[in-house]
Amino acid sequence: MNTTLKTMAAAAVAGGVAFGTDAHAEPIRNIVLVHGAFADGSGWRGVYDNLTARGYAVSIVQNPLTSFADDVAATRRVLNRQDGPVILVGHSYGGSVITEAGVDPIVAGLVYVAAFAPEIGQSTLDQYAEIPPPPNFVPEEQSDGFAYLNSDLFRAGFAGDADEADAAFLRDAQVPISMAALAAPVTVAAWMNKPSWYVVATEDGAIAPDLLRSTASRIGAETTEVPGSHVVFLTRPEAVADVIDAAAKGAAEALQETGGTATLPPAE
Repeated sequence: MNTTLKTMAAAAVAGGVAFGTDAHAEPIRNIVLVHGAFADGSGWRGVYDNLTARGYAVSIVQNPLTSFADDVAATRRVLNRQDGPVILVGHSYGGSVITEAGVDPIVAGLVYVAAFAPEIGQSTLDQYAEIPPPPNFVPEEQSDGFAYLNSDLFRAGFAGDADEADAAFLRDAQVPISMAALAAPVTVAAWMNKPSWYVVATEDGAIAPDLLRSTASRIGAETTEVPGSHVVFLTRPEAVADVIDAAAKGAAEALQETGGTATLPPAE
């Protein structure tokens, strides 16, 4: 067993998850999907359809994007509705959210999809210090502190491989995010104690692919490169679902290695 899995086991037990003595770990069937900035949960529809067809129970968080604390709370609210171990998935800024919320003992594994994964004390925006965003990714802060993406550059920066109609709809339906949410530091880092998987979008126009690769390497994630834009989950849903499926199986094996089947803590 590698060090990450050993640490995960210790953290899970400390957090209140009990491990049974069954010879075979139960498969992880619960998936929670967390969207990022400038979007809502509807973009996950293709991934949702693919995973539910495989027998998974999938829940989608609707982040308000009003503050980092609000988005973490929205994710925890959905986690609290689950009836067993969970694979927690985050896209883009949603990666920062799952980094904070993923310490919940019900979370057995993390999947980052073209996402940020801050260190403790770092914010989403801090991640760009290593490699700045590509030139077509241009958030425009409004007078109230919320930001939209530049309309003229939206497709190139956010959804380069989406067809023109879909890109236009995403542009016109974008959800503004509080810039304070992007500047808020994480206080914990779930990837330090939970097994992680990572999707690198090789044509990402919002986060440089080299930054995605270095992030995946830094957190020790099992990495898959998928040709696609920043919204690779929308344009390549089957490929993203394949990674989530692999994570669900891999995390179940990790639980088995660390002592058996994960169960929820007793209800209070």
